[in-house]
Amino acid sequence: MTKDIFLLGSTGSIGETTLKVIKKDKSNFNVKLLSTNKNAEKIYKQAIQFGVKKVVIFDKKSYLNNFKKFKEKKIKIFPTIKEALKKNRKKSFLTVNGIAGIEGLEPTLDIIKYSNNLAMANKESIICGWQFIRKELQKRHTRFIPLDSEHFSISSLIKDESKKNIKKIYLTASGGPFLYKNLKNIKNIKPKFALNHPNWKMGKKISIDSATLMNKIFEIIEAIKIFDMERSKFDILIHPKSYLHAIVNFKNGLTKLVAHETTMQIPIANALYLTKNNYIYKSSNFNYHKLNSLNFIKPNIKNFPLLKILNYKFKNTYFEIILVSINDMLVKNYLLNKISYISIHNKMLELLKKPYFIKYYSSKPKNINDIKFMVEIVNQYIIKNLKVND
Repeated sequence: MTKDIFLLGSTGSIGETTLKVIKKDKSNFNVKLLSTNKNAEKIYKQAIQFGVKKVVIFDKKSYLNNFKKFKEKKIKIFPTIKEALKKNRKKSFLTVNGIAGIEGLEPTLDIIKYSNNLAMANKESIICGWQFIRKELQKRHTRFIPLDSEHFSISSLIKDESKKNIKKIYLTASGGPFLYKNLKNIKNIKPKFALNHPNWKMGKKISIDSATLMNKIFEIIEAIKIFDMERSKFDILIHPKSYLHAIVNFKNGLTKLVAHETTMQIPIANALYLTKNNYIYKSSNFNYHKLNSLNFIKPNIKNFPLLKILNYKFKNTYFEIILVSINDMLVKNYLLNKISYISIHNKMLELLKKPYFIKYYSSKPKNINDIKFMVEIVNQYIIKNLKVND
């Protein structure tokens, strides 16, 4: 029996990897829906290749410009998830959400009721809107599967364990391209060097976040929310080989860990084969060489000053939205060569202490429109006040 799959963000790296896995076993999967922001050309080819009859293109201009082209191939295109699925009577086996950024929150909330399982790699939406996602998951009896390699690994390690028995959970980080560099010596380093991740092939935004360690800070916040545990349970260890993804230390004296190659194929495929664990990865042999001389390093706050952010409280207030939005804007400006590398760190910590933002830290958004409003407030403030070429 084939399993129906919805794929959000099909033209991004998570989406392409998901389709790569499905392509090897087309007889077991039926891709029923694809989405993209504006990459109409790529999603058109994907829809034809996988026989998909429903496509969502969120960008209005791209949607209107390509309507006729899709119609000629009898592919229905829609501007929103709601419109694409409003007549849907059957839940998909799995929705894979690979949309990047906070823009992925609304499509996530819209698609949950049409999905038996939701596999999600959209960290910004989890950080900013987990309370709304969780409520919808519970209401629709939809199972949640974290797709980030670290959270997927944690989930597999603690699924049969009592939270009371967990002493510490370590998320591993590669340390990025500047692990052995002094921050003072790279304060003006160009984006092309910061994008040169040593182990993973990722998009530009997440590559910069990896270099600053912001990506790992985000993953700690995600873990707090997904696993409903206090901040003190989590810590970061730098593991330059990126072969270990999570380590769980239990109070009974046992320590468990998950290791796998640096590819998202593994968590994605294991989510796709959720009910039948018959996925065989081409290089599934245990690479013990990578566990020799593990070289764990405690991240140094001097070289990774953004670690100070972990001293804040993460209580589903506007703080998380402000944090994500400031980082988005700073990384965007850095990639455009408008600010220096050191400015990402300095300006982030400086902006978070601004009374203009602090006044919101004790308030909680009531709905997705509140989140959108706060994102706009942050964006406009930074556009107006950020000094470029600094």
